[in-house]
Amino acid sequence: MHRYIPNTEVDKKQMLDSIGVSSIGDLFSDIPTNLKLNRELNIGKAMSEIEILEHMKSLAEKNKSTDDLVCFLGAGAYDHYIPSIVKHLAMRSEFYTAYTPYQPEISQGTLQVIFEYQTLMTNLTGMDVTNASMYDGPTATAEAAIMACENTRRKSIIVSKTVNPETRKVLKTYLTVRDIELIEVDMVDGATDVEKLKSLVNKNTAGVIVQSPNFFGIIEDVTEVEKIIHENKGNLIMYVDPISLGILKTPGELGVDIVVGEGQSLGNRLNFGGPHLGFLATTAKLVRKLPGRIVGQSIDVDGRRAFVLTLQAREQHIRRYKATSNICSNQGLNVVMAAIYLITMGKKGLREVALQSTQKAHYAYNEIIKTGKFKPLFDKPFFKEFAVSSNIDASKVNKELLNKGILGGYELRKEYNELNNGLLFCVTEKRTKEEIDKLTGALEVM
Repeated sequence: MHRYIPNTEVDKKQMLDSIGVSSIGDLFSDIPTNLKLNRELNIGKAMSEIEILEHMKSLAEKNKSTDDLVCFLGAGAYDHYIPSIVKHLAMRSEFYTAYTPYQPEISQGTLQVIFEYQTLMTNLTGMDVTNASMYDGPTATAEAAIMACENTRRKSIIVSKTVNPETRKVLKTYLTVRDIELIEVDMVDGATDVEKLKSLVNKNTAGVIVQSPNFFGIIEDVTEVEKIIHENKGNLIMYVDPISLGILKTPGELGVDIVVGEGQSLGNRLNFGGPHLGFLATTAKLVRKLPGRIVGQSIDVDGRRAFVLTLQAREQHIRRYKATSNICSNQGLNVVMAAIYLITMGKKGLREVALQSTQKAHYAYNEIIKTGKFKPLFDKPFFKEFAVSSNIDASKVNKELLNKGILGGYELRKEYNELNNGLLFCVTEKRTKEEIDKLTGALEVM
């Protein structure tokens, strides 16, 4: 048994000779030179199996230290508590070895999990239907924007600058190649500038994208945005934190057409950035434009409850020119973990997580302001994240916090030049009073 199968120089030569080329580079001759890296990859020399195992072990040891840090960093990925049952059940071989459920007769377990997940997410968001999941929150948002354009037959999308910057970058990448105009609307006091939005919406606007709680943790006034876009017969797309729906109104109650978001906080670890899962839910009116997979419930020949893939608007299953999306998969194992988490927590549990996160975040906010070293960046109601600023360089603040075993806030100047020395702190239900007091104590002496 080999952990990996290396190709020697002799092996490479034999393969190249058999296909009639002199080098591996010749295989990529049709790619323009300016698009190539034009240098060797910086991955070091080849290692033996023993050497590579030791190398990987040493890298893993470096990561261990991060588990000991007290996390006050959010900005799209959140350190929520994950009940032990989530990993215990999700790691059963029936789940983590399951393949794409093309054949319902041998995929009933996988299909049922997706169906239950869809049911849970429609209940959580207050919408009519949810798909089997997307790659992540940003790609779900891009797919929602394309849905809005397909539905309205318009070619312009407006997105608030209070939407996560990473999401806006992915939007730009997706929409540019489809010749869809992307307009960013400014913010006022950390929230969407509604007056500016009014002036931007026109007969070519397919949809407006807002996030609530937004990137700064602020709860946006979606009701006014809903009126503006629906009077123009466009679609309202809302990016949400699923945990916040434990205490806030559902997008369905707010009249939203398409709901998207990142489901990482639903029982999935941070994992240094992934894999995560995006969710996308919509109204019955738009169900035939929904990208990706949808699992439906049916009855088999014996009259028993059964599950099948249905209503797929993706290019893999219908004529390509009729497809609204070319997404070819869903985040199966992450969906399993999200479903187990939601079932384990229930309505009361999810509400408790949301309440504790909010209460602890407000306690931390008040204590940080009391230090006299920091002041609020915005004066708006917030959920579990808040932005503050000081005269001290933000990177220096984080460096000092790291020395004290604390993973500090997100440095806002990375994406918002006007918010120099701004820090975005996140507080979840996992943070204790002692940990919050340790944070504020460290900030007070700076």
